[in-house]
Amino acid sequence: MKVGAIDIGTNSMRLLIADYIDGKITNREKFVNTTRIGQGVDENGYIKEDAIKRNIDALKEFELTCKEQKCEYIYCMGTSALRDSKNGNYFVDLAKEKTGIDVEIVSGNEESNLGFKGVLEGLEDKKDILVIDIGGGSTEFIIGDREGIKFAKSENVGALRMTEKFLREDPICEIEFEDMSEFILDEIRDTLNYIKERKIEKLVGIGGTITSLAAVNQELEVYSMEKIHNSSISHEDIKTILQNLKKMTLSDKKTLKGLQPKRADIITAGVKILNIIMENLEIENIIVSEYDNLEGLICQKSQKMS
Repeated sequence: MKVGAIDIGTNSMRLLIADYIDGKITNREKFVNTTRIGQGVDENGYIKEDAIKRNIDALKEFELTCKEQKCEYIYCMGTSALRDSKNGNYFVDLAKEKTGIDVEIVSGNEESNLGFKGVLEGLEDKKDILVIDIGGGSTEFIIGDREGIKFAKSENVGALRMTEKFLREDPICEIEFEDMSEFILDEIRDTLNYIKERKIEKLVGIGGTITSLAAVNQELEVYSMEKIHNSSISHEDIKTILQNLKKMTLSDKKTLKGLQPKRADIITAGVKILNIIMENLEIENIIVSEYDNLEGLICQKSQKMS
């Protein structure tokens, strides 16, 4: 059975097309469009008209791709920006009218569950792990193993949200950067303290910030799911990349090997969130997973169908 899964995230819209046969996901193909539905949502609580248009247009393109590839089902979820905005339901209704696709706005906990379910699909060692997903609007923390999730928390710190709130100068102003860093730590301190008590040894990262960081670390000319999946990044390498990003202008970041130009303006905030997490948990390496909430969505929905 060929299935399409769409994630309308704060920063980007992503599509996964895959075969789901006998409980396994194979022949995965992913597409990304930087649509920024969450741009400006924190200012007045509403998704802007131009962001709505951008995302409806992108959803139409993804629907067409699914039809061309003969997907039997298309599943679609909306995350942080859609659940935080006052007009999220308006977007859901418009998406149904224009594309025929049902967009399900998922809670932070549901998003965590889907992310963890997806990670398990791509991992061989399924003992106690901490999964983090640094998105555009929020960061999800999930602890669990093959038996399921033991702890999940969604925090409203994300790469786009923190950039809009704090980082206004180019190159980045040190005072603004420090203000952002303090805010992030204050927001997630209780969650980090709780996780620290659990003495987690294995950290797995999903989402655009972490996969982009892995591509930068490997200096990839062309993005490769195979090279990214199950790769490892040391905390030392992350600190070095972060220091370099802070000094670079936006135009310099746009030419950085491994980094999509459309992510260049928010990557520094995303990497800082990761740095704070690893520093406070005293974890020296992060494993990068290319299996995430899209794989989780396909598994969840397809299992219900069977």
